[in-house]
Amino acid sequence: MASIFSRIIAGEIPAHKVLENDSFFAFLDIMPLAPGHTLVVPKKEVDYLFDLEEDLLAGILPFSRRIAAALEQVFTCERIGVSVIGLEVPHAHVHLIPLRNMDDINFSRPKMKVSPEELADMAQKIRSALD
Repeated sequence: MASIFSRIIAGEIPAHKVLENDSFFAFLDIMPLAPGHTLVVPKKEVDYLFDLEEDLLAGILPFSRRIAAALEQVFTCERIGVSVIGLEVPHAHVHLIPLRNMDDINFSRPKMKVSPEELADMAQKIRSALD
């Protein structure tokens, strides 16, 4: 059975897409730790990041770097935090989180509740900063 991320990539589940190319898909987390929290996912479904083929493993950070630069333009933050946990969804992914302080990347704290309209607005601002 396809992971929820594969279903998002296939368009079966709606998402607030930020950026896409032939290998990767980036979209906003619907329950973010901070505004702009973005997930970067390889289109090929592989459970564990370090099991990715060399080209995908080598490509995920340069792809993420473009998004991180846009996030820094859109959101007030000290820097963009990067986290790879990989336990919650069996599909390799990277979290990009605008950080103002260390607690912004604490996955044990309550997530934000953000409306679909707010997410759509955030995604549009990030896409505009990518251009």
